[in-house]
Amino acid sequence: MKVFGTDGVRGPCGVYPITPEFMLKLGWAAGKVFAESGRSKILIGKDTRISGYMFESALQAGLSAAGVDVLLLGPMPTPAIAYLTRTFHADAGIVISASHNGYQDNGIKFFSAQGTKLPDTMEAAIEAMLQEPMGCVAAEFLGKARRINDAAGRYIEFCKGTVGPHTSLKGLKMVLDCAHGATYHIGPNVFHELGADVTSIGIDPDGMNINQECGSTSIATMRKVVRLQEADLGIALDGDGDRVIMVDHLGEEVDGDELMFIIAADQKRQGLLQGGVVGTQMSNLGMELGLQELGIDFARAKVGDRYVMQELKKRGWLLGGESSGHLICRNLTSTGDGIVAALQVLQAMQRTGKSLHELKSEMHKMPQSLVNVRFPTRVDLANYPAVQAQVDVIEERLAGKGRVLLRPSGTEPVVRVMVEGENAELVGQFAQELAHDVQQIVG
Repeated sequence: MKVFGTDGVRGPCGVYPITPEFMLKLGWAAGKVFAESGRSKILIGKDTRISGYMFESALQAGLSAAGVDVLLLGPMPTPAIAYLTRTFHADAGIVISASHNGYQDNGIKFFSAQGTKLPDTMEAAIEAMLQEPMGCVAAEFLGKARRINDAAGRYIEFCKGTVGPHTSLKGLKMVLDCAHGATYHIGPNVFHELGADVTSIGIDPDGMNINQECGSTSIATMRKVVRLQEADLGIALDGDGDRVIMVDHLGEEVDGDELMFIIAADQKRQGLLQGGVVGTQMSNLGMELGLQELGIDFARAKVGDRYVMQELKKRGWLLGGESSGHLICRNLTSTGDGIVAALQVLQAMQRTGKSLHELKSEMHKMPQSLVNVRFPTRVDLANYPAVQAQVDVIEERLAGKGRVLLRPSGTEPVVRVMVEGENAELVGQFAQELAHDVQQIVG
């Protein structure tokens, strides 16, 4: 049975494969694969959900049994683990996190020695090793474990170093929501040390409140605090710190597409933009048109940061991301990083002297409506030509001033119906009509 998905292994805690027994075997299997080239060293970091302690111990035991040394980072953002894997010259990094999911879930993802997602060949080798009976090296060859106590400080300095030496946030009043997640002890320090007046929320993790009505997937509280404090803006990170959504001083949301546009426009002005920008099938048409006006190339990848990264590497470009706020600045780091992306936006504000609201207004976002159609099992839309016929009808009614996307979810039996165009009322109506047609034809 294949356990790796597009972004590692994830699921409900206590349900296979998210069990202590499987994590023990996974640690051993990964250790055996990495130890083939000699004595290996692997980092383990986690977010703040309660099951992280259990899985950290299981992975550590499995790695040690395979003869691999372990460096324990404790609660650390996913992008921090990617960075520290590189700086410690480790053979791999392991993240224990279910990202923006609730505390009931957990997951595992691996980083290579370069701080990037593991190549498919390595994942396949670990999958194959999982089929073998687990053993243990002789006592004198067991892996040793030690805790890295200054990991947070190292990453804070790295984040600060991603903006120019003359960048100061002095005079900026902001609200930061850390989602009771892995950035709770890092995010406030980064922005405060750069001079900002920071009001921090979501910084009291108890193991079960991660992403609970807070963070990048639930910005209502942050929006309220921004208006209450009369702050200049708000920054919301997700539970493992690889996504960011912002709000301006009016409390209006600034999503990943708008943030990417702001960063791209600033890099273009500075002569720092190499190539174009990679978005996804879900990226707003307004971003694509806005980038075109600036003379910036744009390409779409499949939904998922893995596919965005693949497209960036293929084209030799450096900036890409998703509307969910998972933004990749390859000139600065090797994976999506919410804090680093937010800093690039703040740097653009400083360089232009404009507010976040003004910078966001330079991109005219198209109204977009998304409807999820749920089925008992996964659906292959290629088997239903009548669905494509209905898509053609909607596209004809949009008259070249919008687009339609039908996308089966990669993680659940859901078809996502997205319609985009100039008229919000029509877009919503068309999305509902098409969702109903899909339900009738397939169901």
